[in-house]
Amino acid sequence: MPKELSLAEIFQLGYYWETKILLTAVRLDVFSVLNGKPKTAAETAARVGAHEPTLVLLLNALVAMGLLMKSAGLYGNSGTAEAHLVRHSPQYIGHLLLLHDAEWNNWGHLEETIRSGKRTVDRHVFETDPDLGANVLAVLHRIGRQSGPELAKRLRLEGPQHLLDLGGGAGTNAIAFCQVYPELTATVFELPATLTLTEKTVKDAGLESRISLRGGDFNRDGLGGPYDVVLMSDILHYQTFETNLALVKKVYDHLTPGGRLVIKDRFLDESGTGPAWTTAFAVHIVVNTQQGACYKTIDAKQWLSEAGFTSLEELEKTAVVQGYRPRK
Repeated sequence: MPKELSLAEIFQLGYYWETKILLTAVRLDVFSVLNGKPKTAAETAARVGAHEPTLVLLLNALVAMGLLMKSAGLYGNSGTAEAHLVRHSPQYIGHLLLLHDAEWNNWGHLEETIRSGKRTVDRHVFETDPDLGANVLAVLHRIGRQSGPELAKRLRLEGPQHLLDLGGGAGTNAIAFCQVYPELTATVFELPATLTLTEKTVKDAGLESRISLRGGDFNRDGLGGPYDVVLMSDILHYQTFETNLALVKKVYDHLTPGGRLVIKDRFLDESGTGPAWTTAFAVHIVVNTQQGACYKTIDAKQWLSEAGFTSLEELEKTAVVQGYRPRK
């Protein structure tokens, strides 16, 4: 049985105040201004272009939240803020928070969307603000470097195989897979605008000779190949059920006999009530995309089965599903 929430916990769920305080501080770049040396509220206000008495309220709240420290009238970053919220830090995650802030107004239409069933956005933020999209992908690349090798090892890709990382973003998985398997070569298929970032991350990893880049729209353009393995990682929740089915069928035709398709996504369980984070993500997708959805593992298996894949397997519960193209 799930734990009963206390009244205080219910109130806490309803308070979005601290969220917006943090997002506003990131947008004002408060943490970068306070980098290295504590400053007065007046100095900080002058640097960020804010009204000092009002900014003091924000700074004091950030102190209470544990993100800033205050001593003798001077404000400074906490260790966590210094590492992750200072713009020029190599561990900066502010771009991801800026994405959430860019989606803030969309969430204001949630009631309207729930009542009518109609989406209020026509394009995702990545399309309206490509620079923000590229910066977010760079943050996700840094985070994904930790999980990529684990997925690679689970798939057992020994030998000279060719991987297609479809909608591969910054090339995070292709890089991780090639680092785990010395004989593997890979192709990252992405929108041309994104491939500028992909090219940089591949070059930084020293894998230009083993990872090639292919630009285009994977729903409309040829994918190249044939490939021994195709990976779809976190791309299908932006599309409709029918579009995903068509794409899975398309991938089938670009695989070698005996090749496999691996789908990694944020799937809901059969009841639709878990995992907890994914249930909230499903609402996020409805609010912030024109036609996306969170699907269930059974949906992915249906796409694979209708496309002709066999030996369907859920490698990781509500996360990774795979199927093979028959050898004959």
